[in-house]
Amino acid sequence: MQKRSRKFPVRMAAIAGATALGALALGWLTLGAPPSVAQSASSPAAAPAAGGPDAALIQRGEYLAKAGDCIACHTAPGGKPFAGGFKMVTPMGAIYATNITPDPETGIGKYTEQDFDRAVREGVAKEGHTLYPAMPFPSYAKVRQEDIKAMYAYFMHGVEPVRQANLQSEIPWPLNMRWPLKFWNMVFLDKTPYKDDPQKDAVWNRGAYLVQGLGHCGACHTPRGVGFQEKALSEKGKPYLTGAVVEHWFASNLTGDPNVGLGRWSEQDVVEFMGTGANRHASAFGGMVSVINHSLQEMTPQDLTAMARYLKSLPGVGGNGSPPYAYDGAITQTSLRKPAGNAGAKVYATYCMYCHGADGRAYSPLLSPLAGNPNVIESNPVSLINVTLNGSDELVIKGMPSPYPMPKFAEVLSDQEIADVLTFIRQGWNNKAGAVTEKDVAKIRKATGQEAD
Repeated sequence: MQKRSRKFPVRMAAIAGATALGALALGWLTLGAPPSVAQSASSPAAAPAAGGPDAALIQRGEYLAKAGDCIACHTAPGGKPFAGGFKMVTPMGAIYATNITPDPETGIGKYTEQDFDRAVREGVAKEGHTLYPAMPFPSYAKVRQEDIKAMYAYFMHGVEPVRQANLQSEIPWPLNMRWPLKFWNMVFLDKTPYKDDPQKDAVWNRGAYLVQGLGHCGACHTPRGVGFQEKALSEKGKPYLTGAVVEHWFASNLTGDPNVGLGRWSEQDVVEFMGTGANRHASAFGGMVSVINHSLQEMTPQDLTAMARYLKSLPGVGGNGSPPYAYDGAITQTSLRKPAGNAGAKVYATYCMYCHGADGRAYSPLLSPLAGNPNVIESNPVSLINVTLNGSDELVIKGMPSPYPMPKFAEVLSDQEIADVLTFIRQGWNNKAGAVTEKDVAKIRKATGQEAD
């Protein structure tokens, strides 16, 4: 479960030529909220106007907006809730999230419910231009009309209007033209709302609706195709939620694979992770911290259980077919007693062992275990490299910051030292994952702006 950010160069030259390619490249954008966004950024619900929707509908809309994590992208660092301005980086230049408060001049105050529906579910603004798929409307297309109605009530009557003009994109002409995105929608957008599977019970269907729709989990956790569309939008497609690289993080495999997925997690383990950001198997880091802070922890136990029930029903896909992980710490602990002969063990004993333990099991859920952690076993080590270089933001659960966030080591350890220690971790305690090279680390250091002076 990792950072939501996307870059979307869609290959449709046969349809719209080179200019279309440039415009379509804007869809896979950074969606994670920055660490400086206030953790309690939701605004108090305004009193409904005379003749307006009742308080219960507004309250339901507020809940659904949290389930959709709308505040993460539409709130700038230090800015007012939903007033826009959050910078999203694309290969062609930056764009900025828009003001979705009910201000009539700079926000969505003049939107009708139909306008709102079309923007959220179809990616078309009131003015008629196509939205960049930075907003995950391919997932939101599954949202049912009654929930759109409640969300509209909340944004119109429960959000404080903010007069703040939208910022112009930094993408040069002609790459900033939006019309080619209409062709992308024609090819890849399914506008059909979610329909219950009659072969499944109500809990499973509720979970599927939330994961596929407002939760838009596939936007990060599903690999992309040749048009950089999600390869599958539900469990009916084999690649669904099998994990994907997103802005120098690997959004984890959420299928039932026993090693890199959720196969060894119980339903309660999944609920605990979504509600608190940590459990006995792993801890959230990267952009998933924002999802926990702003969205998942605000959801009811019933909805978290439904989502977990659905996720646990997914067959294991995306692993390498190895037998389920079994702990073995004997060799690793022996090397830690005399680490001088092993460069990775030496770095681990100096910088890592006091939090993660000589046995690799740490003190979960306060500190993340490394033995058997799916993020450690995953074949792509990009998340481990990134979190070691850059650390992780604080989880803030019910107003309480996590006491032991992962610190950054970019200025402490060299590329070779990070490669050594991550190789040690990935091969220790029977993790049996591949080695990390100095070149791997250097690439992520450069990409994340942590190059040494």
